[in-house]
Amino acid sequence: MSDQAMPPPSAIPDIVPLAPGDIARLLGAGWADFRRAPAFGLFFSFVYVLGGWLLWYVFALAGNELWFIPVAVGFPILAPFAAAGLYEVSRRLERGEPLSWGAVLGCVWRQKERQIPSMAVVILLIFMFWVFVAHTVFALFFGLQAITGTTWSMLLSPSGLAMLAVGSAVGGAMAAALFAITVVGLPLLLDKEIDFVTAMITSVQTVLAAPVAMFTWAAVVAGALFVAMVPGFLGLFIALPVLAHASWHLYRRVLPDGR
Repeated sequence: MSDQAMPPPSAIPDIVPLAPGDIARLLGAGWADFRRAPAFGLFFSFVYVLGGWLLWYVFALAGNELWFIPVAVGFPILAPFAAAGLYEVSRRLERGEPLSWGAVLGCVWRQKERQIPSMAVVILLIFMFWVFVAHTVFALFFGLQAITGTTWSMLLSPSGLAMLAVGSAVGGAMAAALFAITVVGLPLLLDKEIDFVTAMITSVQTVLAAPVAMFTWAAVVAGALFVAMVPGFLGLFIALPVLAHASWHLYRRVLPDGR
């Protein structure tokens, strides 16, 4: 694409801080969008769930089920990027535009020429770094002793509980940083002509504008995804699309004229 063919950069609207009372309304809006277009939500969720099943199969086949735990904990890190197609569904519902597989999948495909792939690289790097850190934490607590017993007996041992505490603290800090750069950054990249660095900065600014409300939202998302993953990832068929649609409405809430 030539420079002359590239559209001009979009202006960034003023941030309207999120209020804690908005969270229930956002979830309601996400549920409403899912009910209006359930096929799209189920399709994109299936792709994500299939990835979880494949990961479990690979680890189980290698006899390393224990290593699946840090991967499963970090797996929701990839959820924001997986939700790009659902952002487009919400955008079309919002504007009254027709919904079709060609239009939605075509929009996702066209992102390869825009800035979302750059954001995807950032997300994947953070995910891989988390897996490395998780392996390092495991080695610190179990590397000098033989691995015996069941997975649960190891996790519930004093060393296992200490490992979980340290790993949760480190993982929580990484997840908070990723949340801050993507919560508004990803829908902003889909909706506007803007570079990914500006999108990440804008996203962090929205979090800093209302940290209590935004991290309450983060806790709701993390909790819902964790619960949804417990029954063999099956709960993600509902949780992932509802949260993705709700995240789009959050974007509209904090950047109300972001078109």
